[in-house]
Formats: sequence, structure tokens, C-alpha cells
Amino acid sequence: MTELSAAALRGAVDLSSLRNRPPAPVDGAPSGAPGAGGTIPLVVDVTDATFGQVLELSQSVPVVVDLWAEWCGPCKQLSPVLEKVVTELAGRVVLAKVDVDANPQLAQGFRAQSIPMVVALVAGQPVPLFTGAVPEEQVREVFAQLLQLAAQHGVTGTIPVGEDAPEGDAPEPEAPPLPPLHQAAFDAIERGDYASAIDAYQKALAENPRDEEALAGLGQVRLLHRTQGLDLNQARAAAAAAPADVDAQFAVADLDIAGGHVADAFDRLLDLFTAVPAEEQSRVRERLVELFGLVGDGDPRVIAARRRLATLLF
Repeated sequence: MTELSAAALRGAVDLSSLRNRPPAPVDGAPSGAPGAGGTIPLVVDVTDATFGQVLELSQSVPVVVDLWAEWCGPCKQLSPVLEKVVTELAGRVVLAKVDVDANPQLAQGFRAQSIPMVVALVAGQPVPLFTGAVPEEQVREVFAQLLQLAAQHGVTGTIPVGEDAPEGDAPEPEAPPLPPLHQAAFDAIERGDYASAIDAYQKALAENPRDEEALAGLGQVRLLHRTQGLDLNQARAAAAAAPADVDAQFAVADLDIAGGHVADAFDRLLDLFTAVPAEEQSRVRERLVELFGLVGDGDPRVIAARRRLATLLF
């Protein structure tokens, strides 16, 4: 995990289309401004319309934005980890949850090219944290860095929790338990044991080939497994030195997907498809199809890449 720095506050994502909106009350929070008699829960659901309030809140306390979707299996693994860590930080961080399907403007503003995607807001500025389901230990490390970065910018406030919190709030219902194999995959991801997580998801798909959450989770974990320990500069140098080396090009494409450079990854693999012998083309096509599923069939970059692949095939 790259160390967060002050430079991370510049140019990460474009929130200009949302920055000037009048802040609407966040669901479950009073309309008063935080810090001026109003309160806000530690975990809030945020919409295109209510984003202005959490942006304002980030002037006094770091806000972690969790971009997710109902169909995203890895999102359902990561979100409870984020909520757990935020709760343990006792008001030093707020978690804002964004359903990207219901809030396309926020998804576009944060350039959410794959999910789960986690971004922080510090003093109104975005700070990229990570993409994909990551182990709890890694979440804690990133949040510790976030608090240090926030302190450097004078964002050191807290919100009331525990005995200081407003009374009368009904407890949120507990999320239903994950199916056993999904839970096994989640536990393995938390340990950083991606091979075991892959095995669990494959078993889940063997039991139910229509398990979309297992399929999405499998794609995410495979990507995490393949990119674990890779150095981007070394991978790019190896790929540049051997343009027809399938494995070398795969490594850079994986890193590009993980880093949000989706179109670059697709273009690289489509160019590779035309450069390798026929016996290698099936490998490239299979990797492309896997990455298409990871990004989402409705994504315009996937549609364009599928169209180009079809042209190359036929």
C-alpha cells in the first residue's frame, strides 16, 4: 500500500460538479450543520442530493466514502470491515456509503471504474485509498495513514458517540449472515489468503453456477491474487521489453485494472491478441472476458472493447 501524502489531495478525482450544491440533510441526521448543534451517525447512506453535507463535514473530520452496489459480492465483504473499523475509531472518522447504481453522478465524480472503491475526503478534497476487497489489517493501516494525513491538514475533529450520542436512535438491523462458502472466502481475504478465497468461491459456483456474488467475488480475488507483490515499474519494464510475452502483458493489464486504468488494460490486451500466435489468442480472449465481467458488462469501456474483440475474432 502506497503511503498517503499531502500530494494525494490534488487531482485524484473530479468532484467539481457536486461541490457547489446546497448541502441536503443526510438520511438519519438532523438538518443542523455538524459542529453547530447538529449530529451525524458514524455510518451514513449518501446520495447525489445529500453529498454536499458530507463534503462539508470533511472540513472537521475525515470522511471515508464506500462506493458499492447490491450486485457486488466483494462490496458485501468489504463494507462490514469498513463499518467495524470506523466504529472502533469512535467518531474520528465517518463512513459515507454510496450505492453507485442509484447515484450515477457520484459514481462519475469519483471515477468509479470498478467497485468496491474506497476514497476519503479531507478538508473537502478527495484522497484515493484502495479498490477491491482488502483484508481488515490493511484497512486499519490505511485508516491510520488517513488520520495522520488529516492531522497534517488540521482536520482533527470528532463526532459524538457512545454516551454523547443523541438518544432514541433505533439500532440498525444486523446484516443476514453470508452463505458458508462466501463467509469462508471473506475470512480468507481478511487473512490475505487469496488462494483459499478463490477455492471457496469456486466451490460456491460449483454448487450454484448462477451465484452472481460468488462470480463477482472470484474475479476480484483472482485479480488481488495475481497483483499481490507486483511492482508496477518492473512490470511495465518487462512488458515493454517483450511486447509479445503474454504473461508480461497480463501483469500490466491486471495492475491497470486494479489502478482504475480500465481502457488502457483493454487496449493492451486487444493489441496483444493481434500480436500473438493463434494458439495463444485463446488465453488472451479468456483474460479479456474475465476482466469484462470484473468491470461490468454495462460499462461503456467494456462495450467498446467487446466490439473490437468481436471484430478481431470474425
